Amino acid sequence: RLNDLEILHYPLEYTDRWQVDFSTLRERTTPRTRAVLVVHPNNPTGSFIRRRELDSLIEICSRQNLALIADEVFADFEFAATDSLGESDSRVITHAAEDRALTFVLSGLSKISALPQMKLAWLIANGPQPLLRDALARLEIIADTYLSVSAPLACALPKLLATRSSIQKQILTRVHTNLTKLDEHLSQGSAVSRLHVEGGWYAILRVPRTQSDEDWAIRLVSEDGVLAHPGHFFDFASDGCLVVSLLPRAEVFENGIARILARVAKET
Repeated sequence: RLNDLEILHYPLEYTDRWQVDFSTLRERTTPRTRAVLVVHPNNPTGSFIRRRELDSLIEICSRQNLALIADEVFADFEFAATDSLGESDSRVITHAAEDRALTFVLSGLSKISALPQMKLAWLIANGPQPLLRDALARLEIIADTYLSVSAPLACALPKLLATRSSIQKQILTRVHTNLTKLDEHLSQGSAVSRLHVEGGWYAILRVPRTQSDEDWAIRLVSEDGVLAHPGHFFDFASDGCLVVSLLPRAEVFENGIARILARVAKET
């Protein structure tokens, strides 16, 4: 809004996994539309763009001369290449090499090195040469209006980037451990289930719709000391979803899940 832009949202739809609702995306694309934004993997669904989805996105962008902007800050935190549904995987690795449409890929230290306080991010541009040259010229003007990266941060960047291998292993180990523990608890005939996830740091729990997501979240934090985000924080279309972080220490996470399940059992 500060830059005179209007953001129109398009939904993801869920069957056995999350996918782009292309019917709605096409309906909401108008002559005034300038770009389509995807988050890869999405936050908090943990869903990656598939190759067939990318083809459809490129078709939309090419036909209407739109840019494709891909936020890939969570891209390093993917789960197994063959997903739990037993199907061969077709997720896009990265949008950085995409040149069929003007494409911008975003990432930064906040997630890949778990250093949000360092405030350093970057952009990779690609696409048909005439469009790319024009975009880079405009980006140079835009970049000149902002302060440059601080000298200490620039000098430290090689070492900060080098930390990503160690910290990502720790994060992925914790996320996998917590996801495994979550599934063990949910396999015991609970009224709570987990939606399919392919990467990222979050899990989405499907809970009974006996009350709103916000009421569930308020009861959990006020009476059980457990923090979970109601689905409407992320514009879920209907009630019945809570978002939980997979980052806590294993014992803390397992205790929190046990309290959520106990609360649901008590309330239903």
